[in-house]
Amino acid sequence: MKVGMVASHYPHASHREEFISRVHQVAEVFRGTAGCLSADCWVSADAVISIVQWESEDAFAASFAAIKAAGLDLAYDERESRPREILRLVAA
Repeated sequence: MKVGMVASHYPHASHREEFISRVHQVAEVFRGTAGCLSADCWVSADAVISIVQWESEDAFAASFAAIKAAGLDLAYDERESRPREILRLVAA
């Protein structure tokens, strides 16, 4: 069963470009993981949005293991103006 995630991140203006770069790096690792169907970065006036699809829960877990192994930064910190909004989705 396909699963997905939509994550909205709200970086401070001074960190926006850095944050976009971070999201692109994470998306690249996700896309290189077996079972990841797509990983994209979108922007709006105040948010950087990650949209990712996997073919299964196992593929989802493998992608996050790959992110950890790559040492990429997923931490929420003072570079963001408010907490992230993350939706986990399951195909109907």
